[in-house]
Amino acid sequence: MWRAMLAMLVLTAGAAMADERLIEDFGPGAGNRWEYLGDPVMGGVSTGQAELRSEPGTGFIRLTGSVSTANNGGFIQTRIALPEPLPEGAQGLILQLRGNGERYFVHLRTRATRLPWQYYQAEVPSGPEWQEVRVPFSAFVPSGQLLPGMPRPGTVRSIGLVAFGRDHAADVSLARLSWY
Repeated sequence: MWRAMLAMLVLTAGAAMADERLIEDFGPGAGNRWEYLGDPVMGGVSTGQAELRSEPGTGFIRLTGSVSTANNGGFIQTRIALPEPLPEGAQGLILQLRGNGERYFVHLRTRATRLPWQYYQAEVPSGPEWQEVRVPFSAFVPSGQLLPGMPRPGTVRSIGLVAFGRDHAADVSLARLSWY
């Protein structure tokens, strides 16, 4: 069932939304907006990096590394703090990404996610070609029972691209991030 849900989220690369609003296209200054985080800050042993890259006509951030669940670990992440809240009428996010076929996640932190281990999570597919993925806010699941069931767009403070939850080699790139 989750594969069917993921298939519904994937849009073809040429199907841009008319009401799309850009958050990040990895132009000048992107290196100042994105940060890398890994589980060693909490005692885990995952390793990785996030680096800005470019190909003709496309800038992107590439998250690579080794995710390990040893020692209560299990994630590497790159994230952006939003300079302003998303409008309450926003319906979801659009990501242009590619990867090594592993499953990855988008994590949202909101005003309600006060503890480091709190977030909202939605799974996104990856493949070797750039693809647009549409993720409605209704697809995000809270990390614990203390959070409201669905994140409100106006409370989102940061958006992260995350390799999470199982031992694997991570290699995923994000070239564009928008809301609709």
